[in-house]
Amino acid sequence: MVQDDERPFDRIREFYLYQEPALLAAIKLGDRREARRIINHLLVHIYSAGEERNELLKGLLLELVVMISRAAVEAGASQTELLGMRFSHLAELAEIDDDEALAAWLRGTLERIFTAMERHQSFDVPVLVSASLRFMRQHMARELTRAELARHVGISPGHLSQLLKERSGRSFVELLREVRVQAACELLIQTPKSLAEIAVDCGFCDQSYLTHVFRALRGMTPKQYRDTSRPAVTNGITQ
Repeated sequence: MVQDDERPFDRIREFYLYQEPALLAAIKLGDRREARRIINHLLVHIYSAGEERNELLKGLLLELVVMISRAAVEAGASQTELLGMRFSHLAELAEIDDDEALAAWLRGTLERIFTAMERHQSFDVPVLVSASLRFMRQHMARELTRAELARHVGISPGHLSQLLKERSGRSFVELLREVRVQAACELLIQTPKSLAEIAVDCGFCDQSYLTHVFRALRGMTPKQYRDTSRPAVTNGITQ
């Protein structure tokens, strides 16, 4: 039987599939910070494959960029512009043969796609969305209501709900839950805190509810996430 550590490509693809919903949501929201975090985490897993990496990974990364581009078009970017980028991305990727160039290519591609999105969006929407996400992150440890967030960004609760739904496909409650799970992911990887402590820090009523929501959004328990993510970090590579 082939062991998991003998199939680095399969491990990386599995990790990418777990992260894909959160990454695409970040793209649609124009949330560069969260998209960068997920991309950096994916790169850590790619590096951990060591010399066993192969051309299949280039195909995976190209697939990733195609998915990001589609999300960007849904968020308002020019389809024609991104189609032109896709051809240049393919040519660039074919020439890459080392880790540093691969990381630079993926990060640079992400930034170019965000820039293309911003050229075709109104100024107000990204600012309001960014302010909403920032407020959620700052206050997620306590009870937070849609009305409070709407007052903070200066629009009505109804307008806020419409804006978040249009940009992310999620309601206020769903998006706040995602923000809390994203924060839990970071704490699971970067700290030795217990699940009970992480639940409190991220605004979940208890460890059991954190596990329930985490499994629903990430397809695994917090413990499984910590166990599968930490080996790559302990190789001495950081985000």
